Amino acid sequence: ILLITVAFNILLTPGEILWKWGFLKVTKEGLVLAGRMAIRLTYLVIGSSVMTLTTTPNQLTDGLERLLRPLNKVHVPVHEISMMMSIALRFIPILLEETDKIMKAQIARGADFENGNIIQKAKNMVPLLVPLFISAFRRANDLAMAMEARCYHGGDDRTQMKPLHYEKRDYVTYAVVIVYLGVATAFRIIGI
Repeated sequence: ILLITVAFNILLTPGEILWKWGFLKVTKEGLVLAGRMAIRLTYLVIGSSVMTLTTTPNQLTDGLERLLRPLNKVHVPVHEISMMMSIALRFIPILLEETDKIMKAQIARGADFENGNIIQKAKNMVPLLVPLFISAFRRANDLAMAMEARCYHGGDDRTQMKPLHYEKRDYVTYAVVIVYLGVATAFRIIGI
């Protein structure tokens, strides 16, 4: 993705031409834009990797809930939103596992997911959808019944087994992010 983005920005951005060969031309503005996009994509990949490698889904949703807690004052259901996010994050690997099981079962029955053009491959995936949806609804129903059996009702009186507490490193991280955003905004205004 990074190479394609850089190539498109270098070759397709109009501006002052630095090098030309046939219909291909490299512009000064294209190089600058390609560099910026490469840095942004690299930050995105590194940031998301660091976050997913160092933060559990529970910590992520608890942190999001705590961050959005002021929205409770304007009647935004922050707890319910974070609960939905937590359940969705837990369902991703389950759905991937179910998809793999269903694909293996379909292959055992003679389905072909590897051959053909992209349209044919998409058509071959359609038989996976019905069993996958049935499995997802079954698991969602099981989860709902388990939550009801445990008398889960959410809301403000809900407690946490391991509540999050701000530490010194959290405040240092906030300060670093604020300084970084301030410098980035200043550079943007100045035009660097």
